[in-house]
Order: sequence, then C-alpha cells, then structure tokens
Amino acid sequence: MINIIVCIKVVTDPEAPASTFKIDPERRRVVPGQGVPPVLNPYDENGLEAALRVKEKQPARITVVSAGKNLPRPVIRKSLAVGADQLVVLEDDLFEDIDGYTTALILAAAIRKLSPFDLILTGRMAADTNAGQVGPGVAELLGIPAITTARKIEVDGDRVSVQRALADGYETIEAPFPCLVTISHELGELRQASVKGLMATQKQPVTAWNTGDLGLEAVSVRQQRPLKLYLPERKVVCDMLPGATPEEAGANLASRLRQIRLF
Repeated sequence: MINIIVCIKVVTDPEAPASTFKIDPERRRVVPGQGVPPVLNPYDENGLEAALRVKEKQPARITVVSAGKNLPRPVIRKSLAVGADQLVVLEDDLFEDIDGYTTALILAAAIRKLSPFDLILTGRMAADTNAGQVGPGVAELLGIPAITTARKIEVDGDRVSVQRALADGYETIEAPFPCLVTISHELGELRQASVKGLMATQKQPVTAWNTGDLGLEAVSVRQQRPLKLYLPERKVVCDMLPGATPEEAGANLASRLRQIRLF
C-alpha cells in the first residue's frame, strides 16, 4: 500500500472581489472583508485530486495535513468527504501569519512524525501568496527529490512518473519513492463531495498536534512580518494638447514627447 501525504492550506476565497480586502498598516496584514469565507487552497485541491486518482488505481492511504491557527473544521473536513483516510491539523497560536520557510518547517516535522511515507503532494503554490516555496522547502528539509508543476502523475511500483507543465508543452520526469510532487491546476479540479461523504466526516476523528507534539521550539516558529505593507500610489497625469487640425495636433504631440524624452 502506498502512503500518500497531501499538504493543504486554508485561504481566504481567492474569487472574492478585490474591493472586499483591506490593508491594516499597523499589523501589516491583509484583512478580508465581512462575508468572505475561508476555503481550501484551490491548488492544494488539485494535489488532493491527484492523490485520489492514484488511490483509484491501486491500494493507497491518504493523509491530509494542514497547519494554521484555529483552522475551520468544516472547511478542512472536506478532504475526508472526498476520500482522504486521515486528517491531521497542526494548530498553535504561533502558527498565525507564518512565512513559507516556517510553514515548510512545521509540515516537515509533522511528516517525519507520520513516517513512513512514499509520496507527498502539494499544490504548486498558495492562492493568497503565489510564492510556490513551501512544497520544495518541505522536500529540501526532508532530503527527498521534488518535482514541480505536475499536470499528470502516475505511480508504477516504487516510482512516480510525472508530466511536468512547461510554457510550451510538458516534460516527463521520474523519481523514486519517497519524493514530493507539486500539482498544477492543469491536472483538474477536485471532485465534488457527496452528501453521504459530508455526513460521514462528522464522525471521523481529527488528529491535532501543536508545537510541543512536533518537537519544535517556539524560537524556530517565531513570526516573521514584512517591514511595510501598503497599497502603491498610482498617479495619472493627462495633458490635453491643442491643435486646430489633426496635423497640428500630431506635431504638438511629437514635440511634447521629445520634450519629456519619450521620442
């Protein structure tokens, strides 16, 4: 049986209008507006769908891991409703507004605790940061191979074959277990959960670990914040150039462009 670990992040709905988000300059963070719900990171949903497709073809056990502070249970239980076997939440007051490296450190500690494992799947990036650092970071900390932006994944024995999405096509890469693969949106959306599956998840236990359970010290997961967070100021200056005829207006435009050194 293949042991698959899928890392999932809870994010603010990326489909929400930009106007609903505000910046808190004192706390240096983006604050979602009222009524904007938390959801599973869509790219991580692609990773969960990849795990489910592997499970459809051969025996596999899927463990979903998510880190944060006060994770919304109805949101993360969706992973169980679609077919995951185990849900592990990593919760601590220190896990709020953590950066990519710290997130990778926490996830790697949890994955070591869940060993043995064969395949780790993550999304290509998080929809709220678009950084794409956590997946490769976890692989580096665990000392295992990593393949990024997979659009298709197949398992053959103790190896994985991946079609890696490129700007002009794709390339096929193989790696032995254990390894980590980041899944791109080209693989396809996560299947819908059935009502029966959603009801069944209410009875399934959820494993919760904090910093002490993971053997991490507070200093290793200390929060790192940006020095400044603000909306850039955009100034638009419009000069109306006179001209009695199109030819005169064109000549005035050329003269103006030369004056400001754009022509």
